[in-house]
Amino acid sequence: MKIITLDGPAGAGKSSTARALAHELGWYHMDTGAMYRSVALAALEQDISLENEKDLAELAASLDIHSAHGNVFLNGRNITGEIRIDRVTTATRFVADMPAVREEMKKMQRSLSKEFNLVTEGRDQGTIVFPHAELKIYLDASPAARAARRYRERVDLGDQSQTMNEILYSQIERDQGDRDRPVGAMEAAMDAIIINTDGLSLENVVKQVLEFACDRGLVSN
Repeated sequence: MKIITLDGPAGAGKSSTARALAHELGWYHMDTGAMYRSVALAALEQDISLENEKDLAELAASLDIHSAHGNVFLNGRNITGEIRIDRVTTATRFVADMPAVREEMKKMQRSLSKEFNLVTEGRDQGTIVFPHAELKIYLDASPAARAARRYRERVDLGDQSQTMNEILYSQIERDQGDRDRPVGAMEAAMDAIIINTDGLSLENVVKQVLEFACDRGLVSN
C-alpha cells in the first residue's frame, strides 16, 4: 500500500488538502486529529479520568474509529459534529499528550495502512508514524494567513464567538505547545517537501502535491 503524509500546523490547509487529494486519488483519508478527538469524546462519555493514562490507552485500543465521505464514525456512530465542540477540543489536548495513548493510536493508524492507500494528515505522520512513507509533505503558512482561514471557516459555520485576533493569539499558543510536546511534537520530517500555502488556492496546493506524487511514481499522469 502507498502512503502520502501531510503534516503541519493548524490552519495551514491540511484537512482540506488531504480530503481533496484523497478524493482525487480514490485513496483513504485518515484525519489523525479526528481520531484523537474521538478518543477524547469516548473518555468524556465514559467518565474516564483525563489523567489516567492506562485507562485511556485501554479505551483507545478498544475503539473502532474510521472515516467515510467526510464523516467520522466511532463504533459505527457518526460523531462528526460532536468531536468539534469546545469540551472535546480541550480534552483532546490531554489525551494526545499521553505516550501510551499515542502508541495505541499509532498501531491503529499503521493497521489502516495495510488495508488502504492512505492520504494521512496530522503533525507526526511523516516523522513518527510513517517514517518510510513514499511522499511526505509539510504544509505551512504564516500565522496571519492561518488565523484568517480559521476565522472564515468559523464565520461560514455561523460561529462568530471569536475575533480574528483572538484566534491568532490562541493559534500562536497552540503552535508553541505542539512544537514543545514530549511525544508527537510538530515538526517537518527531514525528507519532507515543504509547501507554504500563503496565497495559494486549494486547487493549486492539491495540484502541487499530485505533481510530486507523479514524480515519485505513486500515481500516473
